[in-house]
Parts: sequence; C-alpha cells; structure tokens
Amino acid sequence: MPRDKISACVITFNEERKIWRCLQSLAWCDEIIVVDSFSTDRTAEICREFTDQVYQREWLGYVGQRNTVREMARHPWILFLDADEEVSPALREEIRAEFERGHGDTVGYEFPRQVYYLGRWIRHGEWYPDLKLRLFRKDHGRTEGQEPHDKVVVTGRVKRLQNAIWHYTYDDLRDHFETLNRFSTITAQQKFVQGSRFQWRDLLFRPPLRFLRGYFLRAGFLDGAHGFIIALASAYGAYMKYAKLWELTLRERKPFRDLPGN
Repeated sequence: MPRDKISACVITFNEERKIWRCLQSLAWCDEIIVVDSFSTDRTAEICREFTDQVYQREWLGYVGQRNTVREMARHPWILFLDADEEVSPALREEIRAEFERGHGDTVGYEFPRQVYYLGRWIRHGEWYPDLKLRLFRKDHGRTEGQEPHDKVVVTGRVKRLQNAIWHYTYDDLRDHFETLNRFSTITAQQKFVQGSRFQWRDLLFRPPLRFLRGYFLRAGFLDGAHGFIIALASAYGAYMKYAKLWELTLRERKPFRDLPGN
C-alpha cells in the first residue's frame, strides 16, 4: 500500500541566507508550504524555487504562525522545520523507512536536534540531544506553549527516532546575544501578563544553576570552549529574563518619570 503523505511546513522572515538549505532538505516531502511574514529580502523568491505554496501572513507569534501553516496542509502528516534547520540525510532515510513499514498506533515522531555553532557540532550540554517532536498526524496534534518557546502536543503514542535535524542557529556571538536579548524580553513580558512578579531568589539562583546544569550536569565541558560559552550565555539569558521581569514589576509599582527639565 502507498505510504502516508507528508506536508512540510515552514515559517519564515528574512531568511534568504539559510532558507535554500532548509527547503532543499525537504524536497522529498509530498508538498512544501511556506508562510512568510512579509520578508524584505529574497526569502519569498527563493521559496518559490521549491514550491508555489508561499503565503504572506502577518506575524502571529510562533504558536499562532505554526498553527496557521498547519491548517494549510493537505496531507495527513505534518513535518515542521525552522528556516535555519535541515533534515539530515540519515533522518530523511529513517523517516522514509518508518513510513514504508507503517506507523501502527504512532501519531508523532520526535528526534534529536544538533546545533552547528561557531565552526563545530555541539554534542553535549543543554543543546544536545534537545529532542523535538516535529513530525505528527495533523488530526492528532497542534502547536502550544509559551512564546517564544512553542512545542507540538499530540494525543497518542510518540516514537523516538535516532537521527537528527541539523540546526544552524547563530551566525556569531553577536547574533547569539541579540537573540537572547529579544527572547528574554518576550518571555519576561509574557510572565508579567500571566501574573508572575519579580522574586529575588529567581535572579540570584536561576542564572548560576542554569550554568551548572549545562556545563557540569549535562557535560557541556566536553565541548571545550564552545561548551563554556554556551553555558555562560544560557545563564546570561536567564539573568536577563528575570532582570527584565524586575523592571516590569518596578514600573508597575512606581511608573518611571521623565528626568527634570525634559
């Protein structure tokens, strides 16, 4: 019997440097759907080299945007991929073999994500194996989570595959820390809106604990200097998140005023 068909779904914004590699790794899927948030570079043009299903939509957040592209899919299985990711050849063949054999009662597949960072593959710490559920039955799953950390949630059995998607996450340290700054703002604002308020224990203890977990407990030190930088950056991201929550709490209690003379 013919295997079930897969719709590859990608969301984009100004990804002209990375999107070709992503879509090339999805060429084996039965359709590719791209939802672009009005990129100002050549992203949409490059996407049209691979598919005529390229749509422009206003940004709804990661959760909203993924659920939007999911609804556009025509086939029973969805494969989510970010613009800076790639399905490795080994994972592609593993998925094909799984679909040829049949799924049984499996409604979702998770697999590791491996990061290429500052010239090398990261194999330890918080960044690996970083399991992601990205392949699932459309009628059994949807995207949930808190911005900017979305996740796929399914009702039913999930099977783990062995091979990885490859993640080309940051161009350099500046890109890394700019992303930490942006994500910490989003997370702090969402916590605040949901009723969380600043606690000193979060700012004092969570950043060092984040470093210890990534560098020692998850063996980030085995990645050498790269592992140290990653663990330190993760701690800094935690610090920024709770420092920004402190700022929001402070503004609520005592709104900032302009300096005298302004």
